[in-house]
Amino acid sequence: MEATARAYTNIALIKYWGKRDEQLFLPMNSSLSITLDQFYTTTSVQFCTCLSADIFILNGQLASEQETVKISRFMSLLRDLSGKKLYAVIDSTNKVPTAAGFASSASGYAALAAAGTKALGMDSDDQTLSKIARQGSGSACRSIYGGYVEWQKGDKEDGTDSYAHQILEAQDWNLSILSVLLVPEPKEVLSREGMKRTVETSPFYAGWLDTVEVDLNTAKSALQQRDFEMLGNVLEGNALKMHATTLGANPPFMYWTSATLDVMQQVKELRATGIQAYFTIDAGPNVKVLCQPKDEQIVQEKLKDIPAVQDVYLCHPGPGITYLPQSKKKNCC
Repeated sequence: MEATARAYTNIALIKYWGKRDEQLFLPMNSSLSITLDQFYTTTSVQFCTCLSADIFILNGQLASEQETVKISRFMSLLRDLSGKKLYAVIDSTNKVPTAAGFASSASGYAALAAAGTKALGMDSDDQTLSKIARQGSGSACRSIYGGYVEWQKGDKEDGTDSYAHQILEAQDWNLSILSVLLVPEPKEVLSREGMKRTVETSPFYAGWLDTVEVDLNTAKSALQQRDFEMLGNVLEGNALKMHATTLGANPPFMYWTSATLDVMQQVKELRATGIQAYFTIDAGPNVKVLCQPKDEQIVQEKLKDIPAVQDVYLCHPGPGITYLPQSKKKNCC
């Protein structure tokens, strides 16, 4: 009973920020993302009758007890859904800068949901996979799909109407996304903690909820019309509003560094010269810059000229879940 799946990260154009249910990972607002073609997680899941606990291998090393507990909790969800009380060896390789704002948990749990359900013989369609992946990491529900994806927040208490669906396929609109690496280390305030603190204590959070639905509808209109300027303006404003809520939290916190501001300033200077480029920032210091393919080379060069920039990864809209052939290596029994 074994399967291997690959899932790609996504960046939120309209952010998911805040949960209405911490256990089921139900969001306070709907969100919109692009799946990227360069960052991904490949995960093999092998269930074995000889195991009495899950074993988690991350990037070729036995994972920490804390990481294993989190993964095993998610595996228990799969065991409950399938009715098969088997433990597994989970072997996962991340081609993503982990926990630095590049959405490694999104690709990680999406790949785990896909590989785990297939290994258990569960016949899960994409919508079902999206609901399952969401319970490992909220944004993972969007990485089930390629291209442009909406996660509808849903209203039901059991979460059955909270899942992602594809709006446009990757090839429907080819945009360039430049992921700017500033800080490779894990961030001090993890996304889950930051969301919770903001929802519970920030007086600015109400303003976020009052406007995010309008932002979402504007972004969806921009996608349908292929209006890059409209999309850029709304995604940039949405990111700034999300990060503003953290300043009102108690205690307040900020994901940006001085280098983050340097990148934002460079993007504004590019626009002043007539090059359409827009920034967005997830829960971390690193920045993603969107532009049109005709401008990607000059934008990449300008970003690399910033002293604090360690690297710039050029991405385009990427695929959804893919299943890979099994290796001959056996991890148990």
